Amino acid sequence: MEVARVVVLAVVVAVGVAYYRRIMGGPTSPRRSSRRAEALGFLPQSAQNTLQVAADADLERAKAAAAQGRWEPAAQLLARTREQRDWARRSLYSDALGSHRAARRGSWLDAWEAAVGPDDPDAALVRARATVSLAWRLRGGGWAKDTSREQFAGFHDTLGRAPRLHTRAAELNPEDPSPYVSEIWTALGLGYSRERMRGIWKEITVRDPYHYGAHCAALQYWCAKWRGSEDLAVSFARDAMAGAPRGSLLSALPLIAWYEHRDDHAKDADFRAPYLVAMVDAVLADVAEAPQGHPDTASVRHLLAYFLTRQGRHEAALLQFRLVDGYVDALPWRYWDDPAAVYCLWRDRAVKGAR
Repeated sequence: MEVARVVVLAVVVAVGVAYYRRIMGGPTSPRRSSRRAEALGFLPQSAQNTLQVAADADLERAKAAAAQGRWEPAAQLLARTREQRDWARRSLYSDALGSHRAARRGSWLDAWEAAVGPDDPDAALVRARATVSLAWRLRGGGWAKDTSREQFAGFHDTLGRAPRLHTRAAELNPEDPSPYVSEIWTALGLGYSRERMRGIWKEITVRDPYHYGAHCAALQYWCAKWRGSEDLAVSFARDAMAGAPRGSLLSALPLIAWYEHRDDHAKDADFRAPYLVAMVDAVLADVAEAPQGHPDTASVRHLLAYFLTRQGRHEAALLQFRLVDGYVDALPWRYWDDPAAVYCLWRDRAVKGAR
């Protein structure tokens, strides 16, 4: 999702070069490792899709049509998620379609709104998401000291319109948690209080208590880099996992909390600690029980592929890499300027280790 990519880039860019050099180390060149991977049927770096987390023909068609100015496929896609009450997929689709480009004057979204009027819940949701995305785009991905006054002004002015748009989208489709999920990214940017964030969270969980995307977004709020701390993030992740049914994928949250606070300075031995191996095993079991077609399974498989590789469990990592190869808009790859390169680096390392 575009908003997530822009948000997290500002946090990790300063450590990128040093970490990239560290993981690039080793006697085997990246090019040689890539040839080995491609010989096993994996796709080259140039063929990795950095704008989606998994293959989804309907979404790709809707995005392609939107790029050509046609709004109808997107409208049909969002209407279907609403009618089916498929809130997880609705959030994913609104994220993907609500890019900053959709918020531009004269865009396909303008044409959609003109055709259906002001009371369409699907267009209203995409408008809210697009406004949030545009705000973060205007700010840019740099540190605050490197961000101009004009960038900050555009960011705050644009993001300040988002709460009203989220409220309108929620009013038009009261059962939908998606507007509240989107509001979390506004909470990060505008610095909502913890009490206000808890109010948003209540609105989400009363509608969809095990919404994976919502939990991932809320976890960001509780991380130390935003409005919380490592203890708060870990507590949030553990509580969510403890109350979730198998197959909900929420067992991945403690792994994400660990990654957010420990990965930068972790060594391979840290990844092999028994408690972290047990955490990965719990996620593997959860994925195995996830409903077929769960829209967030691919996101979790990407995370597993990384952790399994770092733990030296290369054969198990390759099983995950095979299931997600070709689409790399996922944690941890999307935190980097070139997610396809970082994805292929770790995939190729798993290929090398599995030999």
